[in-house]
Amino acid sequence: MSNLSGGISRQSAWEELEGRVRSCTACDLCRGRKNTVFGQGNRSSSLVFVGEGPGADEDEQGTAFVGRAGKLLTAILQAADIEREDVFITNIVKCRPPNNRIPLAKEMMACNPFLEAQLALLRPKIVVCLGNTALKWLMKTSEGISSLRGRWFPWRGILLFPMFHPSYLLRNDSRKKGSPKELTWQDIIAVKEKLDALTAEEGVF
Repeated sequence: MSNLSGGISRQSAWEELEGRVRSCTACDLCRGRKNTVFGQGNRSSSLVFVGEGPGADEDEQGTAFVGRAGKLLTAILQAADIEREDVFITNIVKCRPPNNRIPLAKEMMACNPFLEAQLALLRPKIVVCLGNTALKWLMKTSEGISSLRGRWFPWRGILLFPMFHPSYLLRNDSRKKGSPKELTWQDIIAVKEKLDALTAEEGVF
């Protein structure tokens, strides 16, 4: 098994990080949670999806993207011939904000070391930002998802790609040309094509 600095195996590092998330009390979100939502998927994947935060279903089950938005995300991935278990999916914050509100800056700051550690362990080639919150937090921009989605941005040696959040697509059901759903189809195909190109270059998914 490959080792990180200090001789700690990646598996041990993942287990230690997950334990830290599970016991975290760094912000007030810990008071209302049923479960922390660490993130799931292939911990060796080149492709990572980062959303905003857990919803009610995720809080109940302790698993990322399992509600209606999660089911839609799975369908979007499958439509582009990407299996959900082949990617890693997580959120900016690991506890559910009350009433599904947008996480506060201090809450995202409290959770940021966990996301940073996840990305350091994952070492992905592509990070897909799902929605405004993930986009603005990672890119430190005031521009919104509508103007930046579908474009590639170099970020810390990673390719960052903003897409609409699946929950937004659930509120915008039109499939007409230029609609959020139609644009998301274009975006996920672009992600798949880029992933395939990177895989061909390195021979590793």
